[in-house]
Amino acid sequence: MRVLLVNTSERTGGAAVAANRLMETLKNNGVKAKMLVQKKDSDSLTVVELGNSWLQRMRFLYERFCIFMHLRMQRNHLFETDIANAGADITRLPEYREADVIHLHWINQGMLSLRSIRKIVASGKPIVWTMHDAWPATAICHYTKGCKAFTNECHHCRLLPGNGSRHDLANRVWRRKMRILENANITFVACSRWLEGQARKSRLLQGHTVVSIPNCIDTRVYCPQDKAEARRKLSLPADKRLLLFVSQRVTDERKGMSYLIEAINIIAGQSPEWRENTGIVILGGHADDYTGQLPLPIYPLGYIDNEKTIVDAYNAVDLFVIPSLEDNLPNTIMEALACGVPCVGFKTGGIPEMIDHKRNGYVAEYRKADDLARGIKWVFDEADSESLGKEAVKKVATTYSQNSVALKYIDIYTHATAFKNYRI
Repeated sequence: MRVLLVNTSERTGGAAVAANRLMETLKNNGVKAKMLVQKKDSDSLTVVELGNSWLQRMRFLYERFCIFMHLRMQRNHLFETDIANAGADITRLPEYREADVIHLHWINQGMLSLRSIRKIVASGKPIVWTMHDAWPATAICHYTKGCKAFTNECHHCRLLPGNGSRHDLANRVWRRKMRILENANITFVACSRWLEGQARKSRLLQGHTVVSIPNCIDTRVYCPQDKAEARRKLSLPADKRLLLFVSQRVTDERKGMSYLIEAINIIAGQSPEWRENTGIVILGGHADDYTGQLPLPIYPLGYIDNEKTIVDAYNAVDLFVIPSLEDNLPNTIMEALACGVPCVGFKTGGIPEMIDHKRNGYVAEYRKADDLARGIKWVFDEADSESLGKEAVKKVATTYSQNSVALKYIDIYTHATAFKNYRI
């Protein structure tokens, strides 16, 4: 079986990481898998790039310009929306023609347009679409943030000036998506049970198969290692308890850094000794922006794309905190757990599926900084750290193993191709 995985980026972002891991585990299970991206970052023979970087850049800028104009030339929400009005036609590529299954992942920001998707649907090839966020089930947003319009028909979009109108940009994109999807042979795969539930409510996806399969992780790479050595490599203090915050862009409001700051201030007020014995490691772009904003020492590592260094970062710390306000199935939690690091996060999205409360971490009440603080203190001051670490590793081994995830996808592919052959 030949499968073509399509994702905007090869390595940048959680979807790219997940797609890469899936491609490798599919190959290890006998599937001839390739990945199509806008631009290659590696020398992998099974990763194919679109080429013509100038044209790709123009597609990206054109879409952003159109959104910018609909936002009345305001930057607010500029990167929270995608309208897919520009993208490549991949149906002419040899990799596309030889594939038995087209497996879409995160295909926004100039990778595929709605017209491109229509051509893929019209080609008759079975399509599997892994949802790394809610965009396939909504008009233009990636996270609904409590909006229910997608359950019937998107309009009066909260992301548009004045909350849009009955026939706003969101509604026009919605109707285009509806026409494309109504007769399409697509199996939608959500990475979490939470997102599966969201997808099943979408009127866009009514009549389509929607299932949940988690992302996978290579536990030969992400595994417990020597903490002292990891700290030495990253020049982190050996005599402090360390907690870790990770985000591709630390200043992203959705990632909840403001709640972590509030929680740490609460803890520092209650336990002044934390100012001396505990530090915060920040991994991600703009990490330096928070220097001096917390009462505890900060160790900004910046943005890192070297996998070995990322593994060192997890192994160097005692706790991973993810105060995201909305998230699907964060790879970061999976990575931390695989390295034996307990996690603390809010009860939202797919996070409670990953963190087992008071077994491998702590699930705090949503948007409650005081409970986030309580969870952080519980891990450091009350819980059995060795037991938490063992349960963390066990969770990954039983839920996110490469082989189990690969077999579930292979089953999806087999059913999709069988249906295609039946129609022919």
